[in-house]
Amino acid sequence: MNDFRPIITITLRAKGRFDKVLAAALGQDPLTCDSGLSRARLQQLIKEGRVSCDGNVILDPNHAAAGGEVCCIDVPPAIPAQPQAQDIPLDIVFEDDDLLVVNKPPGLVVHPAAGNWNGTLVNALLAHCGDSLSGIGGVARPGIVHRLDKDTSGLMVVAKNDRAHQLLTAQFADRSLSRVYQALVWGVPHPLEGEIHGAIGRHPRSRQKNAVVEHGGKEALTHYKTITVFDRLACLVECKLATGRTHQIRVHMAHVGYPVVGDPLYGSRKRLAPTAATDGVIVSLHNFPRQALHAGEIKFIHPRTGKMARFKAPLPKDMADLLKLLKKKLS
Repeated sequence: MNDFRPIITITLRAKGRFDKVLAAALGQDPLTCDSGLSRARLQQLIKEGRVSCDGNVILDPNHAAAGGEVCCIDVPPAIPAQPQAQDIPLDIVFEDDDLLVVNKPPGLVVHPAAGNWNGTLVNALLAHCGDSLSGIGGVARPGIVHRLDKDTSGLMVVAKNDRAHQLLTAQFADRSLSRVYQALVWGVPHPLEGEIHGAIGRHPRSRQKNAVVEHGGKEALTHYKTITVFDRLACLVECKLATGRTHQIRVHMAHVGYPVVGDPLYGSRKRLAPTAATDGVIVSLHNFPRQALHAGEIKFIHPRTGKMARFKAPLPKDMADLLKLLKKKLS
């Protein structure tokens, strides 16, 4: 890692709570507006005794600033992340100094956790990015803005520095970061296009699952549109998330009776007897080894340029092959 320790000097421009005034001054100065120091990070540095004001060390983020003081911030180098960097191939759709857009394959876990400490997307990103990570909250790690389930494929945006992470996370929170998914579901939704609105919370009988609940859940809204119908047996739908709840598309589509093909948690259609037309097709649908769900498009405002960025990724081979079979047999 880079051992360079920058000292940032800034003049406070207003009165008020010290950490708030300091964060505002950094954001307003053209020389420091890209410092990547969030207010939370500044609070941490203040408590560590790394911020002085007119030569006096300030230890309380709530200290009253009078305005006009000259502050010095000693920014330590980012400490290495605990996960190990591992040379795992990545499909990088876009990369610059602030962020990456990655096309995650099915089967790849995003974050190290119990049972998956190695071989994750974070391990791969640590190896790929190396010293280009300036530190998220003082730790040299990629900033995961949003996640995909292990067996869901598709696009993710990942921040390389604190500033990009803050701005992208804010877009995720205010829903200006847009994601569009393709899902192969059982049956044909009625109507063919619409929205599914239902609060999502913990399933009352299974802690591994979420469900649409009447009380205690979080607001969730999914817009869907039917793209291709396969003889009323299944169809390809496009889903756009207005909210970002865990398993949202899987929960919502199952809730309205059209579960995602291959979904191990949220059910599937009953075993159907094949006909001459569907011989081999039903078996292929039931044997699909994961939820047939792909994050095919992502759109957000670039944190540095302020311009809209939009990226698309084609369906992975397993879903594409299944759709070819359906089109061949049922079109």
